Amino acid sequence: MSKLDLYHGSPNILEKPLFGHGKTWNDYGAGFYCTEQKELAKEWAVSDASNGYANKYTLETKDLLLLNLGDYTMLHWLAVLVQHREFQITTPIMKRGKDYLKAHFYLPVENYDLIRGYRADDSYFSFAKAFLTNQISYVQLSYAMKLGKLGEQVVLKSKKSFERIKFEDYELADYHEYFPKKKERDEKARSNYRKLLEEDDIEGLFMRDILREEIKADDSRLQ
Repeated sequence: MSKLDLYHGSPNILEKPLFGHGKTWNDYGAGFYCTEQKELAKEWAVSDASNGYANKYTLETKDLLLLNLGDYTMLHWLAVLVQHREFQITTPIMKRGKDYLKAHFYLPVENYDLIRGYRADDSYFSFAKAFLTNQISYVQLSYAMKLGKLGEQVVLKSKKSFERIKFEDYELADYHEYFPKKKERDEKARSNYRKLLEEDDIEGLFMRDILREEIKADDSRLQ
């Protein structure tokens, strides 16, 4: 498919995304973060007291270099995440885990025009931190990332991709309707996560195992 329909949830109508203006501590670094799901964009656009907008765009993807993180292991995604997100290191294993992932699983997102992968809001980033601190297994992390059905985000990274995106339209997102949906999705994910913690994955693969065995990307347990 040479064209993508994309939506960006925002408090504002945004007709011209600007290259180089994104926050460097977002999931995949600076970029323009979108989704292919209009309803999700509306949830992301609102606060508990303010409306927002789902800005619609089309993106010509021909000749754009795409990194699809779904083609890699969950540890590759996590390595990209810990490279960019700011968070407090609370244990030695967390520091060692972060350094190991960056050394052996990091993918150079800065070399691509377009990134496709999981979205990690605050709840989901807490799941990732639980894995780094050896609280949940690799399988549990993989399952946890699907709990709230946040879907994938598509991120424009390069100047070339910003030159290809075209504003089409916008729709108002009413916070009376979409903030409760946003809150419900988050609460459901947290509730399911608590249930997940009650299941002891004693035979699972944990961060400590990855460090001890110096596990690499070709290990069958990561597939």
